Amino acid sequence: MKWTHTPEEIKTLANEIIQKQKKLHDELGAMSKEDVNLENFLIKCINEETDVSTPYKNIEFYQHVSADKAMREASTDCDKLLSEMSVDLSMRQDVFDNSVALQAKGFEMTAEQKRYLERDVRNGKRNGLHLSPEIQDEVKAIKKEISELEIEFSKNLNEENTILEFTADELDGLPEDFIKELEKTEDGKKLQVSLKYPHYFPCMRNAKNPETRQKLMVAFYRKCIDENTKILEKLVELRHKKAVILGYANHSDYVTEILMSKSCNAAKSFLEELGEKLKPLGENDRTLMLKLKKEECSKVNIPFDDMINSWDMRYYMNMIEKEYYSVDHEKIKEYFPMEIVTKGLLEIYQELLSLKFELIPDAEVWHSDVTMYKVIDVATNELMGYFYLDLYPRDGKFGHAACFGIQPGCLKKDGTRMMSIAAMVANLPKPTADKPSLLTHDDVETFFHEFGHVMHDICGIADIERFTGTNVERDFVEAPSQMLENWIWEKEALKRISHHYQDNSKMPDNIIEALIKSRNANTGVFNLRQILLAMFDITIHTQEKANTSDIYSELSTKILGITPPKDTNMPASFGHMCGYDSRYYGYMWSEVFSMDMFTLFKRDGIFNQKVGLQYRNQILKPGGSIDASDIIRNFLGREPNDNAFLIAKGLQIKSALQD
Repeated sequence: MKWTHTPEEIKTLANEIIQKQKKLHDELGAMSKEDVNLENFLIKCINEETDVSTPYKNIEFYQHVSADKAMREASTDCDKLLSEMSVDLSMRQDVFDNSVALQAKGFEMTAEQKRYLERDVRNGKRNGLHLSPEIQDEVKAIKKEISELEIEFSKNLNEENTILEFTADELDGLPEDFIKELEKTEDGKKLQVSLKYPHYFPCMRNAKNPETRQKLMVAFYRKCIDENTKILEKLVELRHKKAVILGYANHSDYVTEILMSKSCNAAKSFLEELGEKLKPLGENDRTLMLKLKKEECSKVNIPFDDMINSWDMRYYMNMIEKEYYSVDHEKIKEYFPMEIVTKGLLEIYQELLSLKFELIPDAEVWHSDVTMYKVIDVATNELMGYFYLDLYPRDGKFGHAACFGIQPGCLKKDGTRMMSIAAMVANLPKPTADKPSLLTHDDVETFFHEFGHVMHDICGIADIERFTGTNVERDFVEAPSQMLENWIWEKEALKRISHHYQDNSKMPDNIIEALIKSRNANTGVFNLRQILLAMFDITIHTQEKANTSDIYSELSTKILGITPPKDTNMPASFGHMCGYDSRYYGYMWSEVFSMDMFTLFKRDGIFNQKVGLQYRNQILKPGGSIDASDIIRNFLGREPNDNAFLIAKGLQIKSALQD
């Protein structure tokens, strides 16, 4: 795949896609209702959609990963043009009318073709194409404005590059190797700390000076505050307005209608009920934190304010793990060098899913940090696809961790299969002058999770592009990769992904056992924070307007028992508000299914290849070609339940293996 495009080339490519798609839809719309059939309408539409999918995804991808700012800007500009085109095409009344006419004719179709047509008609109605032209024009204008604002929101986050300066004393508690690798100010008196994950989270977990943590958190919670607060609050208004025009009470009702939950009330009730169950655990966690804070304040002779501030939370969560679970994350990190973790992770996934990964030497990539692999089916020796790993931070790069589908694994016009291509993009710690990249256990969990999405994209094989890979209901999409996080909490797997970076020794049993026990450490505050984010998402999207800073602060105080710093607005940097809007609850919703799925592996063995292949074929392979509720039922052989999920949260002692 070519990664040497120039800004001019991708602009040309974007315009070609726009012209090609416009021509196709003009032809589809010009047909008489009497003449439309499978061959000249539906199959033609499916084939052309497949043809433009890969170049469209590639153009969009550059804004997240290119080291060249001009390319990122060109990608963003092209993304706006392509998104505008997508809105125009989704609002074609003539094409919608022909889709409805075709559906009424009752042609015999494959299951995927039928699903495709049903989705087209459903989506047309959700765009208001059954309403008056005046309403349609209003919906189209709103959709275009929403799309432009979402792209701008993400661009602002990618380009954010705040640097804070601290003395070595102010960074007391941070590991020596961390301090050593920080850039110094020109006068050499201070050290520079960015808000990128490999800097921010170690500081929030380890910096002893509360003022240092406070400065960092305030800066982190003020990322893009001026520009993105306005954008987010405008998005809330526009999303609500569009939903009401289309006959929905609010944006959340509009979004959840086509998800597993089916309604905003179902999602909200799920969060509220779980929040109530977790409340006592959260109170216990805060009591422990306060005890540790009081002891520490007395020891270092600083005033004790009898409260856990937001900048205290991660620091005392870390201390709880050290004091009550004997877990030292800085020590554990030494057993997780990137090379060993990557090797072990790839071996586990290969064994589990009956696949073979082969590194492609000298592959064409978009940055020297990136590696590329081919994926082969062990049983048939057939090529299944390719994946890239882009694991380290750099300026202008996507700031979180995610899997990007680059090419779908579906049928082409000539009936041959296109190979799926996916990229895992992350911000894990870079190697230093004297040490390899050393990962925290949280980093390892992120790696396993995002690579799970990569496998979903590679193994999700459908005939039609729209149903490949991770194109499932958004409140189920996290479940397959969440399920695969479980391996990093199992002794047998931890042995395989850990060697000390200096002497290659295995992680000792006592450290592994302490780490596994610590899974329930801080489970109250950790999961209440997830509920907070999900409830914030639903709350703002059930309102006409929203003061996002005030709402976030109120909910944080109510749900988590911790109030954010004044004059901040974390939601301004909450990237999930563009694409996961009214869907963030899906992380916890899908975790119910992920824990239930894992019970089959716990019963038969976490490296049981029969169950692994069953998982690949019944969970990953269908993609979005069938409903998620059917996918999970087929795999489990029964109705799903929340027993294992509640046990994992420390809330129930019933057997997780019970049906």
